[in-house]
Amino acid sequence: MIWDTMMNIPLQAILTFMGGALVLNFAPGQDVFFASACGLQGGPRAGALAGFGVGMGVIVHLVLATVGLGALVAAHPEALTVIKYAGAGYLLFLAWKSWTAGEVDPTARGSVRTWNIIRRGMMLNLLNPKPVLFLLAFLPQFTRPEYGPIWQQIFGLGLMFVISGTLVTMGYGIVAGLAGSVMGKRMGILNKIAAVMFAGLAIRLVVK
Repeated sequence: MIWDTMMNIPLQAILTFMGGALVLNFAPGQDVFFASACGLQGGPRAGALAGFGVGMGVIVHLVLATVGLGALVAAHPEALTVIKYAGAGYLLFLAWKSWTAGEVDPTARGSVRTWNIIRRGMMLNLLNPKPVLFLLAFLPQFTRPEYGPIWQQIFGLGLMFVISGTLVTMGYGIVAGLAGSVMGKRMGILNKIAAVMFAGLAIRLVVK
């Protein structure tokens, strides 16, 4: 069982792994900015849902990495290029929708379609190759044959990374949503800010 395998990993190794994972999770990146932008647009609930959706996208990457697809993608850099540009295009689409959203009634900020915003977060992460690269580069360093099946170690450690990252990203979205609610009727401006953030993310994804 995966639980038995994880119990074989020394506590020191687990703490070291979580330390590195939290540093990456707290560092502002594509996921954080996306959740923050959604929080600014739709309030704390929207920011939390965006962070949750992003986390669900990482789970897909984790499953793919566990079964070995991540290694296949890493062996073919051209696949990463396709994914990168597809992700940038999706971000530009979100930027356009935010910029052309028009005026927003502040009293309607709480009415967020749950699945819609979760789906956007998932799509953003599914089209981001960086989680695959992280899982391939970071997780294997903490695996040892004597602990148990390698795939169980990768999945267990990856799941810890996903849970911590999802909570952190949701926190960013909630804080941004609370800050946005203070601005009340200035939601039109917030939509423009969110559009700029989405566009900036698209450029960053392509350049880096």
